[in-house]
Amino acid sequence: MPLPRKLLERGVKDMVRISDGRMSGTAYGAVVLHTAPEAAIGGPLALVRNGDFIELDVEARLLHLDVSDAELESRRAAWRAPPPPAGSGYQKLYIDHVMQADTGADLGFLVGCRGADVPKESH
Repeated sequence: MPLPRKLLERGVKDMVRISDGRMSGTAYGAVVLHTAPEAAIGGPLALVRNGDFIELDVEARLLHLDVSDAELESRRAAWRAPPPPAGSGYQKLYIDHVMQADTGADLGFLVGCRGADVPKESH
C-alpha cells in the first residue's frame, strides 16, 4: 500500500496507513490491515473524514477514531452504501458471501459444513 504520490513529492517518507483491504505482502512502513467491519458495509472507516484524529497503540491493540459519539451517529445516519461493483460472477459471490476479515474471511455458507473451522489468524 504505497504512499500517495502527492505526499511523496512533499517529502513524506512514511506514515501510518489503515485499510480494510484484505491483502498480504505489504512491503514497508506502519500499516494496519484487515480492519472490520469494512467501510463498504458501514464500518468505522466509512465514517472517517479529513482532519479526524486516529489513535493507534499497537502494544495495547487499540485503534480509536477520536470523534464524539454524537458526531459518529450523525455521520452514520448520513452514510449510504456504495453501489455494488458487480452484479454477477465471482466478484458478486465474494461481496455477498465472504465474511469480514475478523471472522476469517471465509465463505459464510461453508462455515460448519467442512468439518473444520477457519482460524481467526489464518488469513
